Amino acid sequence: MSKLVAFAAIQGGYNIVSKAEGELKQALATYDASTKVEFPNTAYYLPVIYSLTGIKVQTIEDMQKPLEIARKLLPAHVKRVNHLPYLGPLLDAGMAALFAFEIQEALRYVREPDFYLPQEEVDLDAGKIWLGAADDTVFRKRGVEFVDGSAPGFAAIVGAAPTPEIAKDIIEDYQKRNLYIFLAANQNGTTCAEQLIEAGVQIGWNTRIVPFGPDISSAIFALGFANRAAMAFGGIEAGDYKRMLLYNKDRIFAFVNALGDVNAEWAVAAAGCVNWGFPTIADTDIPEILPTGICTYEHVVGNVSHDEIVQKSIETRGLKVTVSEIDIPLSYGPAFEGERVRKDDLYCQFGAKEQCTELVKMAEMNEIEDGKVTVVGPDIKDCEEGKAYPLAIFVQVAGREFQADFEPILERQIHHLTNYIQGIMHIGQRDIAWVRVSKAAVEKGFSLEHIGKVLHAKFHQDFTKIADKVEVTLYTKKEDVDKLTATARAEYKMRDERVEKMTDESVETYYSCTLCQSFAPNHVCTVSPERTGLCGAYNWMDCKASFEINPTGPNQPIEKGECLDPVLGQWKGVNDFVYKASRGNVTHYNFYSMVYDPMTTCGCCEAIAAMLPMCNGIMTVNRDYMGETPCGMKFTTLAGVMGGGASSPGFVGHSKYNVTQRKFIAGDGGIKRLVWMPKIFKEEIKDRLIKRGEEIGIPNFYDMIADETVGTTEEEVYEFLQKVGHPALEMDPIVG
Repeated sequence: MSKLVAFAAIQGGYNIVSKAEGELKQALATYDASTKVEFPNTAYYLPVIYSLTGIKVQTIEDMQKPLEIARKLLPAHVKRVNHLPYLGPLLDAGMAALFAFEIQEALRYVREPDFYLPQEEVDLDAGKIWLGAADDTVFRKRGVEFVDGSAPGFAAIVGAAPTPEIAKDIIEDYQKRNLYIFLAANQNGTTCAEQLIEAGVQIGWNTRIVPFGPDISSAIFALGFANRAAMAFGGIEAGDYKRMLLYNKDRIFAFVNALGDVNAEWAVAAAGCVNWGFPTIADTDIPEILPTGICTYEHVVGNVSHDEIVQKSIETRGLKVTVSEIDIPLSYGPAFEGERVRKDDLYCQFGAKEQCTELVKMAEMNEIEDGKVTVVGPDIKDCEEGKAYPLAIFVQVAGREFQADFEPILERQIHHLTNYIQGIMHIGQRDIAWVRVSKAAVEKGFSLEHIGKVLHAKFHQDFTKIADKVEVTLYTKKEDVDKLTATARAEYKMRDERVEKMTDESVETYYSCTLCQSFAPNHVCTVSPERTGLCGAYNWMDCKASFEINPTGPNQPIEKGECLDPVLGQWKGVNDFVYKASRGNVTHYNFYSMVYDPMTTCGCCEAIAAMLPMCNGIMTVNRDYMGETPCGMKFTTLAGVMGGGASSPGFVGHSKYNVTQRKFIAGDGGIKRLVWMPKIFKEEIKDRLIKRGEEIGIPNFYDMIADETVGTTEEEVYEFLQKVGHPALEMDPIVG
């Protein structure tokens, strides 16, 4: 390894630590020593310092100790002769610099609290593009992707490319591989983030292109994100630096791209990243560190051309990624799912004011031709800019292992798979879908046929076991769309009724769902015919089909076994499964009660119910409602109090559909206990509430349920219940 790179990097470490010491000294002279410091809305203090040392930096005064550690980490300067080895001192210098970077960025939050945007998207109108540290809402949403494999890693890019066009090519190549791209630092006053904006690329968490900040110090946010993921999802304790760094090397596949001249401060930042097993690949002729050691392969590789830097980076990191090679003129992958097609970018759309329907149906093997995609009616080239058109997407699937039960599973995938096309935006499903096509996509030659090609390819890739043939037909003539819509609605109704007519007593097997254990390690959702999954995405039929498609997946069969309590809903087989799946943390729970040992709740539930003792009833609030509720807590507060995999008597998470299922809190008196819910939620399930009221002999029950227009305190709700004669007031006490 080069003496030159060691000399430069160690000198850079001294420079950075000295700068941080100066900034801290100035801060102590300007502010009170007890002034609070933090990365706003995060739970891990200054995460790099906290995760590696266990030190909780909460005030300006607290910064002194980690900065003293940084100063002690700085090694002696490289001697002219016989100074070997270099790598150990280089790593220490890098770590010292990173501690100093984190302190500098925390002080920036004190000095300039509005410098960073605490959100997922940039605000171009206000000229604010730097997002800084990801708050916990963003982190929880995105961090799990690094654990479950949907995001194989991230590229931390510092500096700027020679031109905006080159920057765009590099970033889009990473997006095709589903990587996140974290941007920091500038090169001669120009940043990669600004180049991408100039090139018309949308940046922000939604497109996985995250502009952290304009200085090299803001690269610390990338490492902080990685360490937070290790603590939150990997179970690594703060201060266990060895396990922390090994976890990142083995699980968070990241690397650095240095675009532009590498100065001493960039060099020591790169050295710091090597501690994590993250190598640096540069486009300039810098001294290299090639022998394998801390990193999987080389540590620093230089002089890589821009058209090779993506592939070289992936090879150097030892990252295994899959690129979806689909014959369409646009880039494709999950990185584009969050992309918006806004009004100014819109060429045309399908749905909105016109009908847009999707249907997947099983076919016989000899009925369809694999790979055949047909557009019946006008295509994109025939559309006028700015107009809306009808569309029906009809997918026929044949396979030796395919069943009609699998139809809704594949149908639900149309939303995600279409959204993965760059420049195409898909919203909704079933007969309320909506597809927006950007001008950029049309310029590149996008056709409706390409949606069919994507669905054909991805259904084969993702459902190899059950899909032998896939044929797609897209209709754009109104009469054809209306005809398919009528057929589809009949299918939807039949599917819903299939589950609706089932009872928990009619089956001996329920199904688990452990998808949310990344967020709530102790949580195990059990799905029965009369208790859909808390997230609303899975009913019993869906779980059954999912298990048949993927027998080792998150939806496992549970034999009910002996019924221990038919009123509250408790079975021995379920208890045994839950105890094992929660690693002994949950011994039992009840399906039909929120008062006595209710089912555990994760953070993904569609709604949360809570007791209202004065009213002798319950309220429920959906995730989308942001206002106050009669229990005194908003949805976000409730989720924080009783989410995370806990069984919380008096509260329970549930799906929207579950409210009108016959077993909804049946052990506590059933739906007659429901006294308050947000108006938007109430109207969404109005027809089902009216039908359920008729079933229980209270035809006007819908009108008896209070909402925020009546009041948001328990006293206001109680007064309303008295006026309308709500049945909850005449029931036995909810807690006996």
